[in-house]
Amino acid sequence: MLSPNDKGIPLPQDRKIIGVIEEVLGWAHARVRCFDGHVRICRVPQNKKLHKNIWLKKDTYVLVEPWELQSDKKGDILYSYSPSEVDWLKKNGYLKTEEEF
Repeated sequence: MLSPNDKGIPLPQDRKIIGVIEEVLGWAHARVRCFDGHVRICRVPQNKKLHKNIWLKKDTYVLVEPWELQSDKKGDILYSYSPSEVDWLKKNGYLKTEEEF
């Protein structure tokens, strides 16, 4: 059996950060509490491939890429993790517990 990462689950690399959706704001925007300590207003880019496949729900773990400008306030949601992927990320040390951030 393959691990989820062998299936191509995106991991936080370079400037990408994992966060949790605090509030869905509408029009493909959400308020995300990121693991670097910032709360960002994030959007799903209008790429048809991404836009159709990412559902925004409260308490969902997402992969965020901060913008070049206003990087501590805004970002793009690149991927939404499923519950099994979140379990794998926790087991392998990619996610902090709620108390740590």
